[in-house]
Amino acid sequence: MAKSSSPPPPAFPATWDQLVGHDWIQTALKIAIGKGRLGGSLLFVGSPGVGKTATAMLVAQTVLCRKNKSSDLNPCGTCPDCVQVRAGTHPDLIQVSKPADRTLIPLEALIGPVDARLQEGFCHDVHLRPMQGARKVAILHDADFLNEEGANCLLKTLEEPPSNALIILIGTSEQKQLPTIRSRCQTMRFVSPTGDDGRTLLRQHLARCNEAIDDPPNYSDETLSDALELSAGDMQVATRLASGQSGELRGKLLAQLAAPVPDPVVVARCINEHLDSVSKKEAPLRRAAMRDLCAIAVQHYRGVLRSTALQGKFDEATRNRLDRTLRVFREIDRSANMNTLVDCYATDLTLATTGDRGGIG
Repeated sequence: MAKSSSPPPPAFPATWDQLVGHDWIQTALKIAIGKGRLGGSLLFVGSPGVGKTATAMLVAQTVLCRKNKSSDLNPCGTCPDCVQVRAGTHPDLIQVSKPADRTLIPLEALIGPVDARLQEGFCHDVHLRPMQGARKVAILHDADFLNEEGANCLLKTLEEPPSNALIILIGTSEQKQLPTIRSRCQTMRFVSPTGDDGRTLLRQHLARCNEAIDDPPNYSDETLSDALELSAGDMQVATRLASGQSGELRGKLLAQLAAPVPDPVVVARCINEHLDSVSKKEAPLRRAAMRDLCAIAVQHYRGVLRSTALQGKFDEATRNRLDRTLRVFREIDRSANMNTLVDCYATDLTLATTGDRGGIG
């Protein structure tokens, strides 16, 4: 059986009632299950931390629970199947994800190692007969990190999945999936919750982060709302902003972003000071901190574009700076050298260039 290439997903809701902010998706899934049409390949897309993995695991628990009917969308949570799903050990639940030390999902996780091609891996295990129940559920986390070769390996499996298998791919956007992948999946878009739902979901993320703290901090609605706005719905970024010094950081960065011509030296210094305050050596922490800064920049530039549009104007320099900022996320995902990335980004902001260098970056 294909094992997950990274630690199990974070804790997820035990029941559908605990899933925050995705009522229409629950309704759609319940109708599909009730009519016996939940099968084939699904693509879940939405901002990080919004609830895609939680929904996928609840679907798995619903489908594999043998005590309650799937159509009720009410897995018992106590039978051996439910317990095994929640522990990630159910033999009919296949999970594969990107290893923390890799930039892409390795090919062997999909079709097995070189000496056992198509005899192991995600695509092989999906076609095996269920061991305990009537169905199998296969979840591919981190679908954004499939290269073209890996995606091509999935095509036939997605196009003709076994009748007793449900395949779920999880990514952040449709644009990050190859057109051939999108065309073979039914896409379900997860919108980031706002208002009370958004704050509730963010509080859940913060509670998990503070589990080891005896006296966890109490976050005000204003702090949570500010973090949600800055993160543009990315719950992982919002969690870090809400628990850090986002106000001071925001002020320093926005002072430069709002300048007609940002000073590249000052921008780079501001970014590097923040990265160093988070960690001087831990690359994952520094990349996460860089994402937080870019989330603030994206929201700033989007606000400027909206403001100028209301005045019947178009600010090409701001558009280019927004595009350049969005490119940084892709460069972070590709594990670009952080020192080089910061210097290039600061310079490109000054020049108001998109940073498009012929497909590099």
